[in-house]
Amino acid sequence: MSDAFSAKLALALKALSLSRGRLAADLGVDKSVVGRWVTGVAEPSGHNLSRLTGLIATRIEGFNALDWDRGLGDFAVRLGADPGTVPGLAPQVALAAAGLPLPLLDQIRATTALRGAAYEGFFRSTRPFTQNPGRFLHDHGMLRIDDHGLLSLKMGTGGQMVEGWFFPLQNQLFCVAADVTSGALVFGIFNGVPAAKAQVVDGLILGSALDAGRTPTASIMMFERIGDLSGDPAADDARFAELAASHPVAPADSVSETLQSHLAPDVGPAQLAAGGDWVLRMPLARSLARGPTLAEDDGS
Repeated sequence: MSDAFSAKLALALKALSLSRGRLAADLGVDKSVVGRWVTGVAEPSGHNLSRLTGLIATRIEGFNALDWDRGLGDFAVRLGADPGTVPGLAPQVALAAAGLPLPLLDQIRATTALRGAAYEGFFRSTRPFTQNPGRFLHDHGMLRIDDHGLLSLKMGTGGQMVEGWFFPLQNQLFCVAADVTSGALVFGIFNGVPAAKAQVVDGLILGSALDAGRTPTASIMMFERIGDLSGDPAADDARFAELAASHPVAPADSVSETLQSHLAPDVGPAQLAAGGDWVLRMPLARSLARGPTLAEDDGS
């Protein structure tokens, strides 16, 4: 099958309003068997898969065994569900429908299960203000592991909202998100943190500037933890909404000169000749993810 059977079965149960118990009763198997199918511990035998297919066919006209070979996005459409609106399954379905290779997705989810909790919480970013050179912006974000084992991201900046995911892989964090306000994609690569709870994360982001030409723009961004999740999703969502409404422009002189140099370094031929960087980079040797923030280091 092109995608994990467990994800397709979970989608089918939701789309058809079937409980695990009802499905088990209709197929004449123990409820724990269906539970193992849904969690991916086991897949049904050929006989049970045939019976399951027949059961779905009584509700979805023309459904057959070949439909199990569809990708998750197409499978959702086959069931009459919108991949982007299926409750609880939207993140996984959207990723699979977009063509993210399943082996990579499995690795992402496994790494998230191992290290994702270290990054959950509320964060405030600091980054250069592209439209106002010399000034800096603060975004407020919330990272939280979703129902399908992915580290979801919500970020707000003065009325603009960004939603997406952080993918931990190979001691780095890869960000794929969408600016739902302007309709643009945002990408990032950040240095990972070995600590049990990440306090500072930094790296590079790539997005479209809010100018007439939607200029592709790269910059350095730093995240600092400002709070932990409460365990109550509704309360955490409310706190995020409050933080996201904060004024985004950092007050003048509130960002130390040391941190300014870290976030907006000189690059290019002259810097290369002087032993600096030819292009914008964030090597681990200079990363704030290694320890205390620069603000703490310089006493500000």
